[in-house]
Amino acid sequence: MADEDAPSEQPPTPEGGLTFGERITGHGAAEDEDRHHYHATDLDLLGDGDDAAWSIRCLDVRKRLGGVWVLDGLNVAFPDDTITVVLGPSGTGKSVLIKHIIGLMFPDAGDVVVKGQYVKQLAMPDLLALRRKIGVLFQDGALFGSMNVFDNVAFPLRQHTDMSEADIAKRVRDRLSDVGLADAMDDLPSQLSGGMRKRAGFARALVMEPDIVIFDEPDSGLDPVRTALLCDLIQEMHQIYRGTYIVVTHNIASARQIGDYIALLWRGRIVEAGDAARMFSSENPFVRQFLSGSAEGPLTMD
Repeated sequence: MADEDAPSEQPPTPEGGLTFGERITGHGAAEDEDRHHYHATDLDLLGDGDDAAWSIRCLDVRKRLGGVWVLDGLNVAFPDDTITVVLGPSGTGKSVLIKHIIGLMFPDAGDVVVKGQYVKQLAMPDLLALRRKIGVLFQDGALFGSMNVFDNVAFPLRQHTDMSEADIAKRVRDRLSDVGLADAMDDLPSQLSGGMRKRAGFARALVMEPDIVIFDEPDSGLDPVRTALLCDLIQEMHQIYRGTYIVVTHNIASARQIGDYIALLWRGRIVEAGDAARMFSSENPFVRQFLSGSAEGPLTMD
């Protein structure tokens, strides 16, 4: 049965021949009292016309869960070869955005374009191929408790490639050395500290040599020192392997440390996006409040 509250019109399909900018209709269909905080320009959210410079684009994405619009006209572009930090309060749609990029969820309206491919239009073999180009570091590392560190990191290679065991062993050892776990490859996850589990998860996220790496609240559960060390490691790995890194967090210190480009998500929309220097000097009242951690401003306990 069709949902009576769903949008009556779907955005034009790629076959319609419209340019990227022409396909954008605004910051979401719903009018509410917060709209005056959303004043970013199309250039801020969508990038310039050079498609190769932007790895991921979300075009007026809307997603409803449990009767609530979790993503409500979200427009954003993630620059290639850059560490982008997606900031926002808890419960504002950050994890749902990740699932749309990976293709674990599909928008009710709008499109997600990853490396030039419209994700919701991909056949399953093509979607699986796209996912193999994306590494993900989950909050807790998401390691298999019954496997040692080596086998955890080797798992994607054994599942998705025809590499020999000798080649797998070399790749895994290299990635574990990168993250400082060369001496822990025989340990089980239960033997690792929280920070070590994060680093093991990072090694696994890198082992397929992905074009895109997504970090879902990587600083969750870590003290400030270990958070800073993990951010240093993220920067170091990006300098070596390049690619598009997306760090999803609500930690302002992490954003200051590693963010080249910052997008601020609130109530299912991007409030503003831009390079770090611009964002930390923004005049937008919500951006200014959130990035300064002030109690004064539009963001409340609600």
